Amino acid sequence: MPEVRAWLRRYRIQISILVVVLLVALGLGALQQLTREIHLSQVRAAFHAIGTPQLLAALGLTVVSYLTLTLYDVLALRIIGRPLPWRTAALASFTSYTLSHNLGLSLITGGSARYRVYTAAGLDGPDVARIIAIAGGTFWMGVLTLTGVALLVHPMGLDFGAFALSPVLAQAIGGVIVAAICGAVAFNARGGRRLALFGWRVPLPTPGQALAQLAIASLDLAAAAGALFVLIPGAHLSLLPLFVLGYALAIVAGLITHVPGGIGVFEAVVLAVVPGDKPALLAALVVYRAIYYLLPLALGIAILVWHEGRRWHPPHGVIAGARSIASGMAPLLLSAASFTGGAILLLSGSLPAIHHRLRVLHSFVPLPFIEGSHLAASLVGTGLLLLAPGLYRRLDGAFLATRTLLLAGAVFSLAKGIDYEEAIVCLSIAALLQWTRPAFYRRTALIERPLSPGWLVSVIAVVALAVWVGLFSYKRIDYQETLWWQFALRGDASRFLRASLGVGVLLSGAALWRLLSPAHPRRAEVFNARAVEWAMGGALRTEANLALIGDKRILFSPGGDAFLMYQVRGSSWIVMADPVGPREAWPDLLWRLRAMVDAAQGRLMLYQISPSMLELAIDLGLQIVKYGEEAMVDLPEFTLEGPAMRSLRYSERRAARDGAEFEVVPAASVGDILPELQAISDQWLAAKKHREKGFSLGRFEPAYVAQFDCAVVRCGGRIVAFANIWKTERRYELSVDLMRHDESAPPGTMDFLFVHLLLWGKEQGYQRFTLGLAPMSGIEGRKLAPAWAKAAAILFQHGERIYGFRGLRAYKDKFAPRWEPRYIAGPRGIGLVQALRDLNALVTRPRGIERSRRAPALPAPDRQRGRALSPA
Repeated sequence: MPEVRAWLRRYRIQISILVVVLLVALGLGALQQLTREIHLSQVRAAFHAIGTPQLLAALGLTVVSYLTLTLYDVLALRIIGRPLPWRTAALASFTSYTLSHNLGLSLITGGSARYRVYTAAGLDGPDVARIIAIAGGTFWMGVLTLTGVALLVHPMGLDFGAFALSPVLAQAIGGVIVAAICGAVAFNARGGRRLALFGWRVPLPTPGQALAQLAIASLDLAAAAGALFVLIPGAHLSLLPLFVLGYALAIVAGLITHVPGGIGVFEAVVLAVVPGDKPALLAALVVYRAIYYLLPLALGIAILVWHEGRRWHPPHGVIAGARSIASGMAPLLLSAASFTGGAILLLSGSLPAIHHRLRVLHSFVPLPFIEGSHLAASLVGTGLLLLAPGLYRRLDGAFLATRTLLLAGAVFSLAKGIDYEEAIVCLSIAALLQWTRPAFYRRTALIERPLSPGWLVSVIAVVALAVWVGLFSYKRIDYQETLWWQFALRGDASRFLRASLGVGVLLSGAALWRLLSPAHPRRAEVFNARAVEWAMGGALRTEANLALIGDKRILFSPGGDAFLMYQVRGSSWIVMADPVGPREAWPDLLWRLRAMVDAAQGRLMLYQISPSMLELAIDLGLQIVKYGEEAMVDLPEFTLEGPAMRSLRYSERRAARDGAEFEVVPAASVGDILPELQAISDQWLAAKKHREKGFSLGRFEPAYVAQFDCAVVRCGGRIVAFANIWKTERRYELSVDLMRHDESAPPGTMDFLFVHLLLWGKEQGYQRFTLGLAPMSGIEGRKLAPAWAKAAAILFQHGERIYGFRGLRAYKDKFAPRWEPRYIAGPRGIGLVQALRDLNALVTRPRGIERSRRAPALPAPDRQRGRALSPA
C-alpha cells in the first residue's frame, strides 16, 4: 500500500490528465450515442424554429441570473464583516463566473479575478478565500435545494438505463436533501458560529443570511435553467420539474468531472434526463451555450481588459507601471480570449459552410484559395490554443505570434466562406491584445515550458469537440478514400477531413518537437574554491555551511565576494537565509536573481531572512511574514551559575554521573568514527520514524559529515551522541547541524553535549552560539493582527501534535538565549501559499542530487585553511 501511494503521488499529474481526458471521451461518446438518430438537418430546422421572442427571453433570464450571481459576493462580504459597494462585488463576481463557467479551473481563473478586484479594494488573501468558500457554499445550497424540490415535485421515477429510481425512492431522496438543507439553516440559529480548519476560520451565516443564500441561489439557478427551457421549441410547462432536475444534475456532473466548461458532459446529461424532441433540445443547448456562456465571457473580458488597459495607459507613459502590471488580469483574460478564438475557428472548420456566401466568394476567388484558407483557418485556431499559455505567462514572443495569428485568422475566415462573425471575433481580440501591450513584457522564448496540465486538457477537449462536431455534421456522408482528394464548392466533408488531418499533424509536430528538444541546460552553479572558502570560513554566519550540503544552487555577485544559496521547486525560486558576504553586495545579487525568476515566470521567496534583509525584501515587492525567532547565546557571558541554569546543571551532572564524557573530534579524524556515527544516525531516524531532510538542514552523508569537527558524547568509551560543528573563521559564531543520539544514551545526554559545547566555544573565543530557529515563536495573534499572524499564533499554541512548537521554544529557553526574529518574504496572495507548499516539499522531500553538483570534499590542506582549527 505505501508503494501504491508513492506511485500515485509520483504520477498524480499524469493520472489527473488521463482521468479528465477519459471523462471528456466518455462525455463525447455519450453525446454520440444520444444523437445517433439526430441529423444536422434536423438541428438546423430546430435552430430556425427558435424565434426572436425566445432569444430575448433567454437573454433576459441570463441577465437575471448574472445579476443574481453578483449577490453571492455581496452576501459573502457581509457574512465575513467586510461589506463593499455593489459595483465592486458585481465586477468581481461577474468576471470570476464568466471565466470559471467557460474554462473550468475555478480557483485559477475565477479565483484570480476575484483576488485582483478585492485586493485592490483593500481586502487581503484570506478574506478573498473566505468569500470564495462562502460563495461556493451558496451555490451548492442552491443546487441541492433545486434538486431536492424537483425530486419531491416530480411524480415519476427516473430511468437512466442501467440505473433507475422508483417514484417513491426519488421522492424520499428529495425529502432527505430538503431536510438536510433545513437542518443546516437551523444549525446556524444561534448565530456567531465559525467553521475552523487548521487555524483558518470561516464565519457561518446567521439564519437570515442562510435563508438569503437559499433564495439567491435558487433564483440564480431557476433563471439559468429558464434561459435554456425557453429555447426549447414547443416545451410544455409540465416538463419543467423534470427539466430542472436534469439541469441541476448536469451542472453537478460538469463540476465533479472537472471537464473545462463542462463540454460534452453537461449536454449529455441534459439529453439523457430530459425527454422530448432531441433535435430541438440539442439546438437549444447550442444556443444556450452561446448566450449563457460565451456572450458573458466576451463581455467580461472586454470590461476587465479595458479597465486594465486604462490603468496602464497613463498620461506620462507606461514605463513606470511596467513592473506592477505583472499582477494584472490582462494576461489571464486575453489568454482565455485567444483560446476561445482558437476554439471558434476549429469548430467553424468542422461545420458546413453557408453556401450562398460561398457562391458569392467563389465569384471573386478561385476554389483552391478557398480550400487553402479553410485549412489555414483551422491551423491558426490550433496555434491559438497552443499559444494561450504563453500569453498567460506574459511572454512578448507569445504576444507577437498571437497577434499575427489573430489577424491571419480574420483574413482566412473571410477567405474561406465570408465568415465575418469569426473575423470580428479575431479582430476584437487582436485589438484588446494591442490595447494591453505593456502587460506582455517578458523577453523570453516563445514557449518556455510545456503546456501545463490544465491547458493540455483544455486543448484536448476543444480538439475532441471539434472532431465530434464534424463527425456529427457529416454522419450521412459515405466516407471513402476519394473524399481526401475531392475539391468542390460543396465539399464540406472533404475540407473537414483535410483540416482535421492538418490539425493532427500540427499537434503531433508540436508534441514531437517538445519531446525531442534538448533539455534546457541548468545554470552552471559549481561549488568552486571561492564558494567553498566562503562557506567554510569567510562568512560571519554559520548558515553559510548549508552551501556544502550540495542541494542548492549558488549565485555569485559580479565581484565574486558574495553569493546566495537558492533552489527551484515547481515555479518557486527559494533563497535560503541572507546572502553570504559584504552587505553592500546584497542588493545586486537579489535583483539579479529577481530578474532570473521573472524571466522564468516563477515566484521568488526568501526563507529565514534576518531583519537586515527586510528593506531589500520590501524593495523587491515581496510580502513580509514573520516565521519565528532564532535563539542566540552570547558565549562570553555564558555560565552555568545562577537559578536560571538550575535545570541545565542538574541534567549535566546526572549525565556525568552516568559516565558521559565530552570530546571534540577534529575533521581530519572524523573519518575514523564515521561507522559509529552512521549507526547512531540510522537508529535515531528509525526510532523517530523520520527520514533525512534537505535544503535548510544537512543530512547524514559521509562526505558531508567528514568536512566538519564533530562533538561526541561517550559512555564507557562508546559514542552515544554526536553533533557536527559549524563555525566561522573569524570566531564570531558557532552552531551545530546534525544532532543525533542512540537509545542507550543516558538521560540528559543532549543537554550535557550542548553545555560542554557552549563552554568549549567560550574557551575558543567565539562570540555567540546559535541554537537554531523556533518556528512560529514570537508571533502575537492580536484582534487586529493580519490573518497569517492569527493563524501562526494558533498553530504555536495548539499545534503540538503537528510539531512541537512550544516544546522547542521551551527547550531552548533553558540556555537563557536572546531571541532574534526571522522572516519569510514571498509573493502576495495565493502565490505565497503555493511557494510555502514548494518550500515544504523542498525540505521534507529533497530530490536526489547529481554527484557532479554536490559540494566536493576538500582535501585536508583546504579544510585547514578555510576554517578555524580545533584545539587539538
